[in-house]
Amino acid sequence: MSTDRVGSAPRQERSRRTQAAILAAGTELLEEGGFEALAVSAVAERAGVSVGGVYRRFGTKDQLLLALQEQFTTGFLEDFQARLAGAEDETDGPELVRIAMSGMAETFRVRTRLLRVFILISTQYDAVSAVGSKAARAAGMSFRALLSRAECAIVRSDSEAAIDFVYRLAYAACEHRVIHAGEHFESDLPLSWPALTDELTLTAQLYLFGGPRG
Repeated sequence: MSTDRVGSAPRQERSRRTQAAILAAGTELLEEGGFEALAVSAVAERAGVSVGGVYRRFGTKDQLLLALQEQFTTGFLEDFQARLAGAEDETDGPELVRIAMSGMAETFRVRTRLLRVFILISTQYDAVSAVGSKAARAAGMSFRALLSRAECAIVRSDSEAAIDFVYRLAYAACEHRVIHAGEHFESDLPLSWPALTDELTLTAQLYLFGGPRG
């Protein structure tokens, strides 16, 4: 085995650790202060690397932001899909709705802080919006695939559109809660995450399986 090969493994491991440290530092800064806090110099200092080291790996601040978002959305989707995985053998429509709604709401809830940052940044940066939209559509595919198992029991005339509407309703409600970071933005009445999840579940169950046809 050549000396170059012997030395390459440790170098690659150091490079992976450095990249992970940069991404971890960037994530912390975004959570603490939003996009304004994501200065390359601040990331470098917190990660314990040089400013040049950050630029060599990510090019620009915007590219670093997109790398952080890609890492976040990958984790978001993995988390969401894991929450749906327990329904592999479930066929009851209302129960499938409960699992889908609970999975979505809980994934939003546990990732509120950083998700809010990316949602707000997406209103100003098209590239961030595109990554967010791609992730939302991927989550929608998993959500719709789960509910489609009960398609024959849906009372709406267009079951595919009805399932899509339920997803949009759930996504919009969870996103609204994340953006405003609390339950009292639009009302003085309490509505915790569990209560919101229960009400969304009941609404979707009635709409899909118990409402009027048409």
